[in-house]
Amino acid sequence: MIKLPSGVDINNLIDDIRIFSWQAADILLYYSKLLENSDDKSNILQNNSEDDPVTLADLKVNEIIITKINEKYKNTNWDILSEENVKTSKTFVTKNDWVWVLDPLDGTKDFIQRTGNYAMHLALNFKQKPFIGFVLIPDKNQLWITDGKKTWCEKRDGTKYKPNLLKNKNLQEMTLVTSKNHGNEVLRNLIQKINFRKVEIMGSIGCKIASIVRGDSDIYICLSLPGKSSPKDWDFAAPESILRAAGGAITNIENKELTYGQTCFQQGGIIVATSNRNTHKSICLEIKNIIEDNGIYPL
Repeated sequence: MIKLPSGVDINNLIDDIRIFSWQAADILLYYSKLLENSDDKSNILQNNSEDDPVTLADLKVNEIIITKINEKYKNTNWDILSEENVKTSKTFVTKNDWVWVLDPLDGTKDFIQRTGNYAMHLALNFKQKPFIGFVLIPDKNQLWITDGKKTWCEKRDGTKYKPNLLKNKNLQEMTLVTSKNHGNEVLRNLIQKINFRKVEIMGSIGCKIASIVRGDSDIYICLSLPGKSSPKDWDFAAPESILRAAGGAITNIENKELTYGQTCFQQGGIIVATSNRNTHKSICLEIKNIIEDNGIYPL
């Protein structure tokens, strides 16, 4: 049984992160509203990168979450890995078993495009595996939470509801949720070969995984090309935590669990997330066979 660091109670911790998360939601919604004005948009954008934009919203949420955790838990033996801090310092070294993994704004492109498909991810990893996690989707008034055993969703008024994962479907009967801004021709070819019942386009990995947990979709496939950019730990840690505790699964194409804290925090190759842990292995094998039979991707 995993025990939290000395002096940390799971229920109190979730209460605290819940408060911090809704404070982050206020920041994200505030800057999202400002993006309606083209004059404000130029002030909110902090760089000129089309591939990896940074906004004031990213930085403000990063600051508030890290500050609040550090203030509330001054003497707790854990570290915080944040996308924005890695961009600044380029390094992150820890010898702690406990590491918070934060993406203050997952789906920044969608945030700028005002699609509503953006999220904040926060997970507490133990020995390089997600333990508890939070996926905040402000535009939907949803905060997905796992305590490591179960997953649930809360609205700002405290209303709660349970996951509704869809199960017992074969691959061609599934609804796939796939990337809006980070797709590639190889992945599109694979999707076409599989011939899913339906394909939904959506930004933010957190939003995509939440759609599986809600029961709106069945499967998500992430395919990173060799030598190209790939998702990082902060993209997957929190979404993985809520999906696993809800009864789904997320692995690489070989059905091996994701490992965090690797060089450059990369989560490359092919990653598959499904709504049913019991059929996940066979789904991965079926996708792998389709890839090999059609020479789609180097395995």
